[in-house]
Amino acid sequence: MDERIKVLEEKMQKAYDFLNSELATIRAGRANPHVLDKIRVDYYGTPTPIQQVGNVTVPEPRILQIAPWEKNLIKEIEKAILASEVGITPSNDGSVIRLVFPELTEERRKDLVKDVKKKGEEGKVAIRNIRRDGNDSFKKLAKTEISEDEIKGLENDLQKLTDKFIKEIDKVVEEKSQDILKV
Repeated sequence: MDERIKVLEEKMQKAYDFLNSELATIRAGRANPHVLDKIRVDYYGTPTPIQQVGNVTVPEPRILQIAPWEKNLIKEIEKAILASEVGITPSNDGSVIRLVFPELTEERRKDLVKDVKKKGEEGKVAIRNIRRDGNDSFKKLAKTEISEDEIKGLENDLQKLTDKFIKEIDKVVEEKSQDILKV
């Protein structure tokens, strides 16, 4: 595979991986530790991910439990969760924090599916932008370094790569949508 195509494939892979990490933070009615990924706790003046200041477990399908390694962090963790977009009020018993995920309403599920599809569309746009940038760089090369036939070959390879990633995005969006709609 041409080195230029490899570089573009890496960029597309990064865009795809970013979409996957975004979709992981959307809750689907079950407790998923990834909903906490973007939350930072003030740990001695340093914003730190929750997973690095305590143990996050899923004791029941709709409950997340956070056991901080230092008891004095309970208030900080609660404050960070309340300030986030998780939308769940934490409760604590002095040693662990519990997040109880309510059953999603039908309307909320449909909203989440719309959000998933929107993020999928943004992922596709990112992939297409990478394709466009690649094709532009190939056209610049046509003026000096390589023949028209080589350009066509590169463009075809890039299109196949784009199609592959678009198909992957469609698949992952469909799986996440099904997961959210499943009661």
